[in-house]
This record gives sequence, C-alpha cells and structure tokens, in this order.
Amino acid sequence: MNRDATLPEALAFASAIELVRRLKAREFTARALLEFQLARVARLNPEINAIVYTDLPAARDRADQADAALARGEDWGPLHGLPMTVKETNNVAGWPTTYGDPALAGAIPPHGAVIVERLLAAGAIIFGKTNVPINALDWQSYNAIYGTTRNPWDRERTPGGSSGGSSAALAAGLVPLELGSDAGGSIRFPAHFCGVYGHKPTPGIVPVAGNERGTSLLDNDLVVSGPLARTVADLGCALDVIAGPAGPAAKAWRLDLPAPRATRLAEFRVAYVTDSPIAEVDEPVRAAIRTLAERLAGLGARVTADALPFDDHAAHHATYLQLLRGSASGRLPQAVFEEAVLRVTEPGTNATPYVARMAQAHAQHHRNWILAEERRAALKRDWAAFFERYDVLLAPVTVCAAFPIDEARPREERVLQINGHPVDYNDQLFWAGLATLPSLPATAVPIGFDGHLPIGIQVIGPHLEDRTTLAFAAELERLYPFVPPPRFAPSPGR
Repeated sequence: MNRDATLPEALAFASAIELVRRLKAREFTARALLEFQLARVARLNPEINAIVYTDLPAARDRADQADAALARGEDWGPLHGLPMTVKETNNVAGWPTTYGDPALAGAIPPHGAVIVERLLAAGAIIFGKTNVPINALDWQSYNAIYGTTRNPWDRERTPGGSSGGSSAALAAGLVPLELGSDAGGSIRFPAHFCGVYGHKPTPGIVPVAGNERGTSLLDNDLVVSGPLARTVADLGCALDVIAGPAGPAAKAWRLDLPAPRATRLAEFRVAYVTDSPIAEVDEPVRAAIRTLAERLAGLGARVTADALPFDDHAAHHATYLQLLRGSASGRLPQAVFEEAVLRVTEPGTNATPYVARMAQAHAQHHRNWILAEERRAALKRDWAAFFERYDVLLAPVTVCAAFPIDEARPREERVLQINGHPVDYNDQLFWAGLATLPSLPATAVPIGFDGHLPIGIQVIGPHLEDRTTLAFAAELERLYPFVPPPRFAPSPGR
C-alpha cells in the first residue's frame, strides 16, 4: 500500500460508511484520504467558500495516529480515520466559535461540545469548520468574518442556512459527513437547497452539553444538533454516534430508540401536504411532491393527501414564532430588548408584520409564554394522535428551490418570488415549525429538480421515532439517490 498513491476522483462522493470500510480494509491510509480531501478543498472551496476554518497540522497528525492505530490492530470506532468538518457554531476545543459575529471573533471555547467529542471518540478526523450566517439566523450563509457561501448548483444562489456551509461542502464533495443544527430549518433547508440529506432529531436525544453559547447554560428544546450527509445510512451512523444522554443524566438514563415502523414503502401509511395559506409553495415544489405521492401509491404505500392534525395554520405558526423568537430574548442586548418593548407599545414603529411579531415575542409577558407552551402541549397531543393513523408526514421543506443571494436588504425586508408574485421571505418559517414546534424528528431527502436546482422533502415522524423517518428516507433514496452538482462531479474515468 502506497500512502502517497493518487486516489480516484470518484472517491469524493463515496459514502462515509464506504470510506471507513475501505480504510479499515487498508485499501488506503487515513492520511492519504485526508490529503485527497484537502486537495479538493484547496482547489474547489474558493468557488463556494463553504469551509472557513481549518487546523491542518492537527488533522494530519491525527490521521497518522489513526493509521498507526490500525497497524496495531486498534479500531477507534465507526468513523475511524474519516475526515470531516462541523458547523461553525459547534464548539471544538481551541478553535474559534464566532457565530459569524465580529464581536465574537476572538471567542475560543476551552472545551469541545459533547457531540464533537463523541465524533472524535468514534475515530473522526475533524479538520475544519463550515460557514454560517451571523448568529445562525438566516437561510443564507454570509457574515463579516468569513464572507459568503454559495450553492454548488448555482453560485448566485444560497446554499441555505444556517448550516449552509455544511450542505455546500457535502454537495461539492469536499467532505463526506457534517454536523449541523436546526430550530428554524437550519439542517433541512440547506439539505433541500443543495440536494443532500439531513436529519433533525427528536429534541433531547442528542446532548447540547458543551455547545452552550457564551456563558449561557440554558437548554432550548426547539434547537437540536444533527447530521448531514450524502446517504441516509450515513445519517443513521452519525446519529448513533452523537445520540445518548450526557452529564448527570447518563448516570441513570439510556437511549433506546424504537425500531422503524416499517422498512418497505408498501408498508408505510403516508400523509402528505403540498401547500399552506401561511406559506405559499412554488408550483414546481408542489408538483414534485404530488409526483412523489403518485409514485408511492403505485408502489403500494397507503397515501393520503392534505392530512394534518390541525386546521388553523395561522395559530400553529403564531405559537411557533412566539416560542422560537421568545426563547432568544435573554440573549438580546439590553438596548435591543428595550427597542422590542417600544415596538410593542408603539406599533407604528414596526416596519413589517414579521418585525412586529418578533418584537411581541421578545417582549412578551411570562404568562403569555406559559399560555403558548400550553398550546404547544395540546398540539403535541394532537400530533401523537395523528401518528396513530399515519407513520410519516411528507411536507415541503420550504417554499421554493434555492433562491438568489440577497445581501442588500436585511432579512426582515426581503421578499421571494413565489408563483409569479412577491411573498414575505420569513413565511418560510411555517414549514420549519411544522416539525420543530411539536418536537418531532424530520429527515430531509432530495426528490427531484426545479430546472437545475434540487428539490427536497421533509419526512416528519412521531416523537422519538427517528428510525422511522430514516427508514422511509432510505427507501426514497433508492428512488432518488444523491446527484453531484455538474461543476463538482468527478471527470469520467477518474
């Protein structure tokens, strides 16, 4: 075996599981695989700016250690020798965690997050971080520290956010596995925009310990960390690595996720929706979902259209926004909080309806928060009853395929062109909240294209039944496997 041998270009799009299998079979070394990926990063990353921080000496040293361990017959785990990156907001000991905010440019956590340490313990070689929007609060990924990340399918369009760098790096074949996070679609949107797979786990199964922001120790059960990959099997492998209790809870609790309800498409009871009066969906996306539903029915699945456990889309969305934006109130600078109070008491200061809703959430009374949590509890009960009749719900990830990058206007003032007319950019949050508010797992899966742009779908499942959404997604993958963007695909014969 020659560690300096040139690896085939097609290896850039191999699954993480295949790469580890071949590493353990000694077909090539971890160092050779790392250098192969780094060469692609050096050549292609400048076009999309997905990977924004690296520590190459440490990565090379760890790759050499991984090779030496294999030579001694040691197996570090399911990710032994696998090069990968993580979303910038994940704490890696000694590396900056800035959230794209210049005020945090010098912030270096002394300890890594539990989930990062679990990836390392499983054998991963984490060599860098991927880009995010400032404060991880956008479906575009640009900031004043690291610049703009672009979609590998169309560099004038967004890769999504806030895990935009993660999805772009995967789609371009720069890494085989990534770690993102999601509260407002931040795993699902980028997966959809870039044509990769992403899993938003059930809240609570993946620990947040060590990933606290600044000095805050509060857990927010709307926010979860989860994997992105180019295959569903890789999602499941990564979830098995990072899931499970941590800290004091690990003294008593063990995670034992139930087996999937079904493993063949014909065995699933499938509900689907294509549109909402709160967040209108572009016709190409709706058409792709209808086509999928017809295909599933033809394969024997029991398919039901327009099924949801609630009728009042506006109420569902209002509760989600109230809790999502309200949960951020404690992190606001005092001046920003006081401005929110002013906007509530003097409504004429609100620029848009979305700005008004944010202000109301930031400055709400505690009693209103409790009432919103009561509504959420009732919704969770209704969703549980819904999943007694259905196994999965298929829904749009968001309102359209990847849209053009818009850095000229703040998020609150942007619009999207949907079905030929402008809509509020922030309407997209409805589709994120569909799974986030009731604490449900959701797996994003590509199902086709709008012209040259990928279209994905989110597979939403019952609380704690992550293996069901992953099993269904794996069946969809057989129909719609990952396709690399032409500019980044390997050359024929290489």
